[in-house]
Amino acid sequence: MSILIDRSKRVLVQGITGREGQARTQLMTRYGTQVVAGVTPGKGGVEVDGIPVYDTVEEAWEIHGEIDISVLFIPAPFVRDAALEAVAAGIKLLVIIPDRVPIYDVLAIAQAAKDRGAHFVGPNTLGVLSPGKAVVGMIGGRAESAQTWFKQGPVGICSRSGGMTSSMAYYLAEEGIGATTLVHVGGDIVVGLPHPDVIQLFEGDPETKAIVMFGEIGGTQEERVADLVERGLVTKPIVAFIGGKGAKSGTRFSHAGAIVEGDRGTHEGKVRRLREAGVTVVEAFGELPGKTREVLQSHGIRTA
Repeated sequence: MSILIDRSKRVLVQGITGREGQARTQLMTRYGTQVVAGVTPGKGGVEVDGIPVYDTVEEAWEIHGEIDISVLFIPAPFVRDAALEAVAAGIKLLVIIPDRVPIYDVLAIAQAAKDRGAHFVGPNTLGVLSPGKAVVGMIGGRAESAQTWFKQGPVGICSRSGGMTSSMAYYLAEEGIGATTLVHVGGDIVVGLPHPDVIQLFEGDPETKAIVMFGEIGGTQEERVADLVERGLVTKPIVAFIGGKGAKSGTRFSHAGAIVEGDRGTHEGKVRRLREAGVTVVEAFGELPGKTREVLQSHGIRTA
């Protein structure tokens, strides 16, 4: 199995006729993702890479039947309306790629999703990839790269950094360790599926035997993961690296959501809290593959 995405999921691309929409649709279809339709208001009737385009999500749903996932490649100011349209149509998972989506728009999307029993990844995400199965978003850049870099295996990968999502999967594969799913939770302050939610999904996935997490300063996502472990809600081994060790209070580290404010969200505090809960935390990113192999071996988990 995998979480969130596999070959069976039917995918819609909102903003499919834009530059990014066209390029990433090609990535997704070439990788094996079942993209059934696209939406760009005013562009209905054309095709992109053989995918029919409609003016509305409702129209695409009526013609093609139930759609599982919508991925949004549209300018940030228009994300709110597009996301609400997708949720209202009945789509249960959104992958919101753009950054700089206004926080009040994200909160409106979150409320609408909650009301409809839906979820979303992002904003400011590269998306989700299940090696050998499907990708939603832009992880890997091109299908050929994604097929070469990322291997199937027993480890779930989640990250607050897009680049580190790919890097972790690549270097783990170099170590002979494959993944069930890669999830970039997003780099903004408010995201739909933060680390704790994604890790609970991995906990429920029988093929995921261990979890590798890239955390950052700012917010409380990592501390909430520690809470889950202490409460026994997550029992699978976790190996983590926390970025931003040298950041000072008030300094933003790479992403909008990675900022230390006073004593909140510090590198030291996150590392201490995770270790107290029993999570394996490495000091340097380069230690992650080797330490993951050690942890897998200590738990009797095969890497392939």
